[in-house]
Amino acid sequence: MAEEVILRFDDINFEYVHKKPILAGADFSVRRGAKITLMGQNGAGKSTIFGLIKGELKPKSGRLSITNGATIGTARQTIAREDLPLTVLAYFEKAFAIVPGNIKSRISKVLEAVDFDIPLDRIVGDLSGGQQARLLLAYALIQDPDILLLDEPTNNLDQKGIDHLITFLVMYDKTVIVISHDADFLNCFTEGVIYLDVFTHKTELYVGDYYSVVEEINQRVEREIMKNAQLEKRIQDRKEKVNFFANKGGKMRKLAQKMKAETEELEENKVDVRREDKTIRKFEIPVQDISGEIVTLKKVRVIKNHEPIFKDVDKVLGKKDRLLITGPNGIGKSTLLRALVGGTQDGVSIMPGVTVGYYSQDFSTLDFNDKVFNSLQSVLADGIDEQTMRAVAAGFLITGDLMDNKVGDLSEGQKGLLSFARLVLMQPGLLILDEPTNHINFRHLPVIAEAINKYHGTIIMISHMPDFIKEIKFNDELDLGRL
Repeated sequence: MAEEVILRFDDINFEYVHKKPILAGADFSVRRGAKITLMGQNGAGKSTIFGLIKGELKPKSGRLSITNGATIGTARQTIAREDLPLTVLAYFEKAFAIVPGNIKSRISKVLEAVDFDIPLDRIVGDLSGGQQARLLLAYALIQDPDILLLDEPTNNLDQKGIDHLITFLVMYDKTVIVISHDADFLNCFTEGVIYLDVFTHKTELYVGDYYSVVEEINQRVEREIMKNAQLEKRIQDRKEKVNFFANKGGKMRKLAQKMKAETEELEENKVDVRREDKTIRKFEIPVQDISGEIVTLKKVRVIKNHEPIFKDVDKVLGKKDRLLITGPNGIGKSTLLRALVGGTQDGVSIMPGVTVGYYSQDFSTLDFNDKVFNSLQSVLADGIDEQTMRAVAAGFLITGDLMDNKVGDLSEGQKGLLSFARLVLMQPGLLILDEPTNHINFRHLPVIAEAINKYHGTIIMISHMPDFIKEIKFNDELDLGRL
């Protein structure tokens, strides 16, 4: 039945062990075959809702119903680190308690569905970010779930990959719930939005495409602000009258008491206007005092038909040069950056003595077992004290209450902001940025783009986000797909 409810949250409350409420009376239902966006500020509980649906988390109270034991499949944001050494075949086999005899034909079907052709003996960790994004979706699909959960599925995908994913989702006849910051992507297939308010911990269900819902929410905020302004005027007027009558004595004092009670009731009727999440503070990335031939690229490795070949190039980058590396998913862009940073390939090199600020799309520069405090402290440039370090971190919403957390316990968005805080603290002579917009709340992106554009050192960057790229002035481009 098209109208059958497949998933229902009924007055669900949830909090983590430190008594921080995440959901307070969450109420919504999802019908079979619906395409729903999960929308909310950083820390509002989007990943928590996914965890509850998957059964990895249990509500403190309330009831979660999944109709007739409907199965759940999840496309995570990133490949788990322990899965990176696996072959593609072994990775898919992990999806089953008992590996089916037709596993290879099933893999072939789901890879075709996500427009991905890859030998099954390839190592997962050798794949590009875009290829891993396709693999994550295929891994969810091979389980043939009744409910498909997608967490930032467009991260690392080029435009061709995003277009294919949109086509797939429009044609897909099962239930899909998506977390994404990509508004254009969401608007192509979303038919409803579950909105999580990070301050009230409530959920609200809206019907309509993504842009219509966002507009409806904005209009509601305006109405709430206007209503509060009107109430505030009445409250202030009443308070002045209460003060006036209270000094008169007798019956006037009784009237003042009555009006005071009415004023308190008016204050209770003020609406809790939703407050959007904070945006990071504007920041600058200080530059190391260094000059010369910072980066030399003479020979690069590209992947054609799943085989590496080497191509001659001639790029020498000085202090203020900015190089944009482009090309389709799987061509070898991230591999080139890793080889450059690691010094593992002939023909690409960084001048000795250069402090390299490397933003890795998979956060490989972060030790997930480190405490946040130690992760920041480990990259401090000379002359930066702890007080300055904490102030810089706070500007990226890495506040004192997070300092003792393990890096691995942060959300993907928080790991991204931690990475930017580290870049500021290390004062690099060279910025190497591999998909620096991944996992980052869209409200932060203009601030980050401005900081990168004002940086006075050498920049090498990969990004599949055109709106972000156009905010940064590049003086050179290396298109690996054209070599």
